[in-house]
Amino acid sequence: MKIRSARPSDRPAILALARATLGEFGFTFGTGSASDTQLEGAPASFEPGVLYVAMRGDDLLGMAGIYPLGEGQWELRKMFLAVASRGHGLGQQLLDRCIAFARAQSARCVMLDTAETMDRAIALYERNGFVRDDSQRRATRCQRGYRLDL
Repeated sequence: MKIRSARPSDRPAILALARATLGEFGFTFGTGSASDTQLEGAPASFEPGVLYVAMRGDDLLGMAGIYPLGEGQWELRKMFLAVASRGHGLGQQLLDRCIAFARAQSARCVMLDTAETMDRAIALYERNGFVRDDSQRRATRCQRGYRLDL
């Protein structure tokens, strides 16, 4: 397995994983989060941030992006893992990459939105020091906002 920056050729697999994961949790791609459509232009649409992909050969196992919000705030976006890839530490590896990227950009904090039904993701975020902060929640389909001060 290799984690790398997304390439334009990854876009079909990226969109398929996003649609499948959102559907699994009862959501529709393009509804409730303005950043869904950002994936349609990936990876260029994530600049000056980055969208990371975890690949095994030609198979996309997971992805996570980090994107600037301004004034030292960055947002963790589109962290999705294929069902078979969950529970093996891949989410931690992707999260670590995104946080390291934000730190290298002198970020002061990382924000994220998530749905309450994504309990395993919430547990990952909380284990990594994210604290509940609904004050800057952006996605209407998400009931929880989190912040990690760096």
